[in-house]
Amino acid sequence: MRIATFNVQNLRLRQSRGQPRFDGARDGDMPQDATPEGMALDLADRRLTAAVLAQADADIVCLQEVFDAATLDYFHDHLLRQTGARPWPHRVCLPGNDGGRNLAVMSRLPLEDVVSHATLRPRDLGLDEHPGARKDRPAFCRDCLSFSAGHVSFFAIHFKAPWPDADVAWQQRRLEALALRQLVEARFGGDREALWLILGDLNEPSSEPRAERAIAPLVTDFAVDLVARMSLPDRWTWLAPDGRTYARPDAMLAAPALAARWPLARPQALREGLGTEARRHAGPRLDAVGHHRPHASDHALLMLELPGA
Repeated sequence: MRIATFNVQNLRLRQSRGQPRFDGARDGDMPQDATPEGMALDLADRRLTAAVLAQADADIVCLQEVFDAATLDYFHDHLLRQTGARPWPHRVCLPGNDGGRNLAVMSRLPLEDVVSHATLRPRDLGLDEHPGARKDRPAFCRDCLSFSAGHVSFFAIHFKAPWPDADVAWQQRRLEALALRQLVEARFGGDREALWLILGDLNEPSSEPRAERAIAPLVTDFAVDLVARMSLPDRWTWLAPDGRTYARPDAMLAAPALAARWPLARPQALREGLGTEARRHAGPRLDAVGHHRPHASDHALLMLELPGA
């Protein structure tokens, strides 16, 4: 089984004069992206997004920042299929809490036990006294989408971004980490043979406002950080808009039993779709990639092989 996680940076299908068109891989932090010249690159971005996914050729793909199921299906049928990639017949994108930055799954294996936890509240988990908890806000900033495929259970996530207030964002990510750990423990209890994988965008910055990582509940005596199996210089998966700050927000955290069963399984980052401003990537790039844009996303795709899973 080959597994991938990829933040595709605001993949959205719109209707323009009765014709479908994709938003590009862009946020609102670069003024040039909102100009007519920047918007003219939108389709080129999305062809690159599709090309990276086709290159990965993963059996299960967890995506972050997909607007809705219609966007996912149209992207699959009209851009992914154009690459010649084998189809992903099982697709899910459920509404989350962040206005269209939803989690999605594409799979070549049947999906079972698909559950969104977007409506879960801190009080449902006994976390209502946590400093990051609010009665009017769900536990997860976006969602935690759980499902099973093959012999593995998955928890796809996209945690709170570390801005505008880094300390408040730390509290929210800590709350999400605690909530996620409780979900996993409630599902598997003390089953030491359980095979599960947490994957997605933890939004962990290159430096935290506190000495302890916000996601410490997930990586301290709980899950195994598979990205830590990569060489230290190779772990980065994202470059900030300033063109200087590299970070590793994308994660694969494995159950101890999964990490033990596949001791040599090590994630691989596909960076061929990143803009040329990401100078740490010395390898090849896809032909259409430019400086900042066109690009597939501001994230690299993270991929993992689990033979026989």
